[in-house]
Amino acid sequence: MSAELAGLATESERSHALHAAVHGLRETDPMSSASVAFLPWQRNTVLAGVAVVAVCAVLAPKWTLVALVAACTLGYTAVMVDRVVIFARGMPRDAILHVDDDRAREFPEDRLPPYTILVPAYGEPEVVGDLIAALNGLDYPRDRLQALLLLEEDDTPTIEAAHAAGIGSAGSEHITIVLVPAADPRTKPKACNYGLHAATGDIVTIYDAEDIPDPLQLRRVVAAFAELPRSVVCIQAKLAFHNARQNLLTAWFTMDYGLWFGFLLPGLMRSSAPIPLGGTSNHFRRNVLTAIGAWDPYNVTEDADLGVRIAARGYSTAVIDSTTLEEANPDPINWIRQRSRWYKGYLQSWLVHARRPVELWRKIGPIAFLRFTLFLAGTPIIACLNLLFWFVTLAWIFGQPQIIEQVFPAAVYFPALIALVLGNAVTVYMNLIACRENGRPDLLVACLVSPGYWLLMAIAATKGCWQLIRNPSYWEKTFHGLGTSTEAAE
Repeated sequence: MSAELAGLATESERSHALHAAVHGLRETDPMSSASVAFLPWQRNTVLAGVAVVAVCAVLAPKWTLVALVAACTLGYTAVMVDRVVIFARGMPRDAILHVDDDRAREFPEDRLPPYTILVPAYGEPEVVGDLIAALNGLDYPRDRLQALLLLEEDDTPTIEAAHAAGIGSAGSEHITIVLVPAADPRTKPKACNYGLHAATGDIVTIYDAEDIPDPLQLRRVVAAFAELPRSVVCIQAKLAFHNARQNLLTAWFTMDYGLWFGFLLPGLMRSSAPIPLGGTSNHFRRNVLTAIGAWDPYNVTEDADLGVRIAARGYSTAVIDSTTLEEANPDPINWIRQRSRWYKGYLQSWLVHARRPVELWRKIGPIAFLRFTLFLAGTPIIACLNLLFWFVTLAWIFGQPQIIEQVFPAAVYFPALIALVLGNAVTVYMNLIACRENGRPDLLVACLVSPGYWLLMAIAATKGCWQLIRNPSYWEKTFHGLGTSTEAAE
């Protein structure tokens, strides 16, 4: 099987698709592309700020540190207060769309639209067999379902594994391999853009190679789109993990996702703020997805970036109560690789959309603009600050060095301490509530010892910030197939 079977029959069509996949957004809307990480005015502003702080630190080191800590405390507090407000808005069960099994199955067959599934995979031969089983398990008419397995043309092991798994054989005729030409940037969004040129569905979704989606998810989405206004152009499904009990890290990761997809994203939906999409199980109206430039191949969190562009164009996103199971990273090094890319991409997306701050402010409104900043820029920065604040606090508690007393007067130190303790306590509380509401009492211990998870977050955030400067569009590969459990994590 090859790209020819997916509608890219000639060399000219493949060349055009590749050019559009790599350069499409950069040519049609260069200000929305992360191909350049920092515009000159952004770079110069950062350098000027660093220079001012350096000069002040030389002239008045004590008061410079005091001012920096005060500013960090205000930012930290703003992010935490906003997170609590979003969580509260996501608590009501009507904050998320519900389409029960009967409604999904009873949706008229003749109204089910053509559906395309994009499955980008690279270096993942070990999960291809499970992928085929998951795609074959979807309850949707095969004559209206197109699944495109997007493989890099030089990824021989995965290509061979896909053929060995029986793609194109009886029962899997709707699954086609599309070979993506080897070209920089080697990223998931570039592969998705290439596959989009072969898509025939009115609705397009993405699944990762290790995903196990709810069998009725496509039908639920169709039913939801039929009832929602046309301004809703994306429906995000919930993500959870099938190996939550493998070790403490997978339990932390499951806890994290339960809060994120169960409460924070629905809360953002109710607040009309841009929703940073998940990297999988987001379902788009294809005509709108194409019109807004699809994915940015240079952005390493193309999902979060696309969520902001959807909001900036006047459209909106909904969250549906349908779960796709994934594999939680059980290895700390592998987890840090993945999370550092996410943090880098959040900052990358914020820098891109902050290039025209006044225009974005007018398009989405002041509150949504502030929330966009607190979410995309605040999330990785707070992860870094958490580590710094805890270090200063523990140094004071265990050693009470005189320098801390001199540098941090009571008017600054104690508000920072209160913000740290309350902020972290509230985070633990939200995780506990999320685990209770999600029916996961087995994650209680993980919630209570989550400060260890924050340490990993801080390391990942620091690494992501460094990579943003050194190699902004580098896609650090996350390895899959490490999970050892098949429990249901809903």
